[in-house]
Amino acid sequence: MNLRHRNANRWGATVGAAIAVSALASSLALAQTPPIPPPPSVSVSASATATVTNDRLQAWLRTEAENVSPAAAAAQVNAVSAKALADAKAFPGVKVATMGYSTQQIAEKGKPTRWRVAQTIAIDATDFTAAATLLSKLQDENGLLLSNMSFSVTDKARRDAEDGVTQQAIKAWQARAEQAANGLGFAAWRVGHVTVQTSGGQPYPVMRAQPMAMTAAAPVAIEAGTTDVTVTVSGDAVLDKPR
Repeated sequence: MNLRHRNANRWGATVGAAIAVSALASSLALAQTPPIPPPPSVSVSASATATVTNDRLQAWLRTEAENVSPAAAAAQVNAVSAKALADAKAFPGVKVATMGYSTQQIAEKGKPTRWRVAQTIAIDATDFTAAATLLSKLQDENGLLLSNMSFSVTDKARRDAEDGVTQQAIKAWQARAEQAANGLGFAAWRVGHVTVQTSGGQPYPVMRAQPMAMTAAAPVAIEAGTTDVTVTVSGDAVLDKPR
C-alpha cells in the first residue's frame, strides 16, 4: 500500500514537472516571437470656414449716483432702474435684465464721506432696430450710460453654419489623406481615428464709454459685422498597399 502511494506521488511530480517545462517553453517561444508592428499611418488635418452675419446684440448700460447718504444714493439708482425696466416693456422682442448692483464707500481727505451706488442693466436682442431704439431711449430719457455693446452669432445660426461646413471639412480631409498616401508611396488608405472640432471667431465688438452726464445721447449706430465659424477635421489615415 505504501509503495503504491510512493509511486503515485512520483508519477504526479513527474507529470507536474513536464507541464511546467512545457509552459516555460511556450512562454519562451512567445517571448522570442517579435510583435506584429502596427500598420503605417499619417496624421492629416483640414478645415472649412463659413462667414456668418452676426444676428445677436448684447449691451450693458449703467446708472450711478453719489450721495453722503447711502440710502439716498440707492433710492436714486433704484428709481432710474425701475423706470428703465418699465420703459423696456414696450419692446417685447428685447430681453432686459438687471445685474451688477454695487454700493461703495468713498473717503477722501478733506471731504465728507460719500457713497456711490451703481446698477447695470443688460440687453439681449436679435431685433437690432428695436434694440437700437431702446438703447437710445434709455440713454436720452433715463440717463443711463452705455458701457459696452457687442455682436455675436446665435446658437441656431452657429449650428446651421457648422452643419453646412462639416461636410466640406470632411471632404477636404479625405482629399488631403489621399494626397498624403500617394506622396508616401501607398496605393490605398483607410480612415483611422478622426475627430471633428468646431470653433467660432470672437464676435465683432463695439465699445462705447461716456462720461457721467445728463446730456442727450446720439442715436445708437448698429453695425453687426460677421463671425467666422470653422470646422476642423483631424485624424489618422492608415496606409496600405505600398508601391
